[in-house]
Amino acid sequence: MNKLFALSIALPTALAVQSARAMPLTVPQIQTASTQSTRYDCRDGKSVTVQYTTTRNRQSFAALTVDGRKLLFVTVIAGSGAKYAADQYVWWTKGPQANLYDEMAAKESPPLLADCQARGK
Repeated sequence: MNKLFALSIALPTALAVQSARAMPLTVPQIQTASTQSTRYDCRDGKSVTVQYTTTRNRQSFAALTVDGRKLLFVTVIAGSGAKYAADQYVWWTKGPQANLYDEMAAKESPPLLADCQARGK
């Protein structure tokens, strides 16, 4: 049986703006080939877990939480490593290292998550 690519997103209800429900997002045309979760330990004692999904048509996604928001990042062209973008954020991995950038921040601003290192399995 084919696995379907499914993610949960929060959709606000019309009557209660403060509350949100998780609704499954399914895209039957996009079938999952593999899914892997990786935990990263970053500078300043911060950590993040990222769920990577690769589809049968070779698209790649990364799901992670940024400032309390669950975001779905999609791969974009990178000179090296794997670069993912969502909203104003970029998650950029090179081997076991990664950084999270805010593209709306000043050019000299440090990454939101810096020097992240994937934990060993």
